[in-house]
Amino acid sequence: MKRLFDIAVSLLILLCFLPFGIIISLLIAVESRGGVFYRQERIGQFGKPFRLWKFRTMRKNADKLGKLTVGMRDPRITRVGLFLRKVKLDEFPQFLNVLSGEMSIVGPRPEVAEYVELYTPEQREVLNVKPGITDYASLEYFRENELLGQSENPRQTYIDEVMPAKIALNKKYIANPTIGHDLKIMWMTFRKIIS
Repeated sequence: MKRLFDIAVSLLILLCFLPFGIIISLLIAVESRGGVFYRQERIGQFGKPFRLWKFRTMRKNADKLGKLTVGMRDPRITRVGLFLRKVKLDEFPQFLNVLSGEMSIVGPRPEVAEYVELYTPEQREVLNVKPGITDYASLEYFRENELLGQSENPRQTYIDEVMPAKIALNKKYIANPTIGHDLKIMWMTFRKIIS
């Protein structure tokens, strides 16, 4: 049932978003060289790697300088990218990941392998469900990159403070992964974005 819900909602959102997606794609292509989309390897359900879709918000090859984004004024971020990140529009292509079955609309955010390797056996429980576009951790850490931008050691702050807190919030969802719960989190995410 959850899979059918994900497919139906994703198709509806992608169809409604298509005109905006075309405009965003043109703006990205005009501002900087490189593709319109950015695909990064993340770790999905049962530890299986997959490629996550996003609109490209950074300059070409910027990820070679580090995987964490530190502050909204990270010099690697383009002007169009800054706007897309602020309103979370860079995440919309992930509905393609939902359609392909790699993700769900609601579920723990997929992490890169570098940080999954640091999970304790208990923390790895979040890999038992499909990763999602939004969850409680996404709402709680809506401005995560700004928080990391205030740290003297962003990577260590992420590992020691942010990552464990996000996993704890993920478990709150995993304890009750129902469509009703999904609708609640989707509504909370919508309200957070428009506010």
